[in-house]
Amino acid sequence: MHPPAATTALARSCASVASTLVRGRAINLPRTQQPCRTLSSIAVSPARPSTHPDQVSTAASQKPQQQQQCRHSSHSPMGAPIANQRKKVTLGTLRSLYKKGEPITVMTAHDFPSAHVADAAGMDIILVGDSLAMVALGMEDTSEVVLDEMLLHCRSVARATKSAFTIGDLPMGSYEVSPEQALQTAIRFVKEGRVQGIKIEGGREMAPTIRKITGAGIPVLGHIGLTPQRQHSLGGFRVQGKTSAAAQSLLQDALAVQEAGCFATVVEAVPAEVSALLTKKLSIPTIGIGAGNGCSGQVLVQIDMTGNFPPGRFLPKFVKKYGDVWGESMRAIEAYRDEVKSRAYPGPEHTYPMPSEELAAFKAVIEGEKSLK
Repeated sequence: MHPPAATTALARSCASVASTLVRGRAINLPRTQQPCRTLSSIAVSPARPSTHPDQVSTAASQKPQQQQQCRHSSHSPMGAPIANQRKKVTLGTLRSLYKKGEPITVMTAHDFPSAHVADAAGMDIILVGDSLAMVALGMEDTSEVVLDEMLLHCRSVARATKSAFTIGDLPMGSYEVSPEQALQTAIRFVKEGRVQGIKIEGGREMAPTIRKITGAGIPVLGHIGLTPQRQHSLGGFRVQGKTSAAAQSLLQDALAVQEAGCFATVVEAVPAEVSALLTKKLSIPTIGIGAGNGCSGQVLVQIDMTGNFPPGRFLPKFVKKYGDVWGESMRAIEAYRDEVKSRAYPGPEHTYPMPSEELAAFKAVIEGEKSLK
């Protein structure tokens, strides 16, 4: 087990992400999905047998070689499929939720761990958003991330996602030249990125492109309102649709992407009243982000809503911080640092024993070498 100071901090850090994502939904995870003791197994069962005291019976039933590999290595996969795993979310599932009036939950993820916990927490859709440019790669804005980087992150997310519907965000420069370019990019997202659909920013002007992609059998999630890839032409990150004329333009965009074949559309940074009216007018789901509670579903950037960022970082008005992953991680890492400095870690329980006679023999060899010198 971990030393007392580190145990509390590690447990808090482990629990924070999983409990944060679940908190927005009125569900209780089965016991096998509850936040676990170590950072390397958040909300999952181990992929390989372990000799942890709580898992002795499982480990004992495995082959000795398998036990040896697990016991002496931390380089094992994050985890196996979660017990009581949900059925795979499909377009049919999403349409059913929409018809029932049940809000659709969407969460971004940018790598295996963030996708794993989002999937375990029951997200309907996991979006590999181009926001990873900032939150995962430290870039200034979404316009910097390139296609190959997005595909790499999509593959990582796809490996972790067993139930949620996965969508890849087409980055700036990968679809604007022509519908043919966009289709080629979308095909790469499906084949190489292993996602089930793609997201594309733009309204009426992108209708031919959307039609080209959906005509090839690839699901498309639209994105209207504030389109971050075009922030410079919009004058920055500004609320859209604040006048009657602007709202009418948004409606035309929404109807255009619907007609072109989008199965749903993101509506970003739009007054709540406008979004609600758009939602009523459309026959496809609207996924709001900074667009009020009248949409068919909601999406947030995982890093933002889990609080996995340093104090003082700017957050948009629409973001609700559900946790403090940064704070819990900081406490755990500081506890580790302190215990290493004080030699409290590792303790005897973290070391591997050696038979006393073998140790004595080795000491004799060492002492013999000293006497020869």
